[in-house]
Amino acid sequence: MRIVSAADVDRLLDFPRLIAALRSAFAGAVVQPVRHHHRIERNGEAADSTLLLMPAWTDFRRKANGYAGVKIVSVSPDNAAVGLPSVLGSYLLLDGATLQPVALVDGPSLTAWRTAAASALAATFLARKDSATHLVIGAGAMAPFLIRAMRAVRPIRRTLIWNRSPERVEALVTQLGEAGIAVEAAPDLDAAVAGADVVSAATLSREALVRGRFLEPGTHVDLVGAFAPDMRESDDEAVRRARVFVDTRDGALTEGGDLVQAVAAGAFEASRVVADLFELCRGTASGRESAGEITLFKSTGAALEDLAAAVLVFESLEDQATASVSPSP
Repeated sequence: MRIVSAADVDRLLDFPRLIAALRSAFAGAVVQPVRHHHRIERNGEAADSTLLLMPAWTDFRRKANGYAGVKIVSVSPDNAAVGLPSVLGSYLLLDGATLQPVALVDGPSLTAWRTAAASALAATFLARKDSATHLVIGAGAMAPFLIRAMRAVRPIRRTLIWNRSPERVEALVTQLGEAGIAVEAAPDLDAAVAGADVVSAATLSREALVRGRFLEPGTHVDLVGAFAPDMRESDDEAVRRARVFVDTRDGALTEGGDLVQAVAAGAFEASRVVADLFELCRGTASGRESAGEITLFKSTGAALEDLAAAVLVFESLEDQATASVSPSP
């Protein structure tokens, strides 16, 4: 069994191929049961943790060859205090025919790549083709991935970052600048929202950050955080004004706090979800219909995304191994 590190994942993946792999996965034959979502309660002032188990496998009734796999992921908001990421985990990839483990892949890096790729995949259907300004809310681990993923599918010329901690924004601006990616700090969140073509939010917020009254016609809103019902990144007005799309209906409408809370407040009805990524990728539903409409994509993560990303990593490793032992012509 291969042990695949975060560095290996970063070396082997790129967004054009990964976005294409996710598109094929959503359009194809993959089984993903309802994921197990458990809250781990803690005493005192410590924040509760979350444990997720996310299995998926090729639909072998429709396709002879493939894979199975499961991701174990934990979210502990207080981890920063001890120098650890808030999101940890691993992905176990299994051979489809025998269910023999073939790879154990670093979970956080795989999750970051596939999450950003899913946002970019949705943007191919929902963001205006001339989108040039991208606002990223949150300066955590997801921000660099979202920035690069969106640039892979839209002609982004200006990227802004907002975070509650200006120091974290400055550090990220410097880090990305050293990597040749020019970004700017956004000192005023509402003004930045009003001036953006694409707004991506990737936070653990429990209060609205994207306020609907500041959204201009034609904006695409990409909500990545708020994976639990008591979390949210947008207010009810943002949801009410937008044509709403999701990665999966079950996940977004039961776990995605932005939609769960809007439904509870009477500002939104589940029937107003226009389409999910299955329908968009299979061509049974259309995305953006006009330059002036506001679109909103709410994702909570799908196990098939992890499977597709892990397979791409594993097969890339296998291809490299084969190439390294092939005789010279």
